Amino acid sequence: MGTRDDSDEAYVVGLCDRVLGEVALRQHRFDWLLGDAGASGRRVRLPVDAYWPGRGLVVEYRELQHDRPVPHFDKPDRLTVSGVHRGEQRALYDARRESEIPAHGLRLVVVRPADLDADGRGRLRRSEAADLAALRTILAGERDGEGTPSGA
Repeated sequence: MGTRDDSDEAYVVGLCDRVLGEVALRQHRFDWLLGDAGASGRRVRLPVDAYWPGRGLVVEYRELQHDRPVPHFDKPDRLTVSGVHRGEQRALYDARRESEIPAHGLRLVVVRPADLDADGRGRLRRSEAADLAALRTILAGERDGEGTPSGA
């Protein structure tokens, strides 16, 4: 994958656009969804993968590094502004999204590779018809268990 446009995230958000019949705001940042303060006290607005304002809907695509340690992404030897390595910070920020987004009256839907046609390593096979069908169900709020859309 060379660019963000080629990423699994872009693929999933593009399919969500098709299911919903409108284009999301990508990498949108809310004024109230903030990262931890750095040395200067400044807090960065955290992005969400996709936001459909008219629907009050946020979709986050969570690759495997969101649910298990991946040294390449976690950078365990370097601390972030949060005082923890990147993997721990990612978990903190994911939890922040999961609490703050619904607290602000928006519906959060989390999509993981296992929700779609993916191999054991979490790589999407990009089986468009199967993935569209799965996303129709997910976006309709009809699935049970972990990752159930908030506010559904």
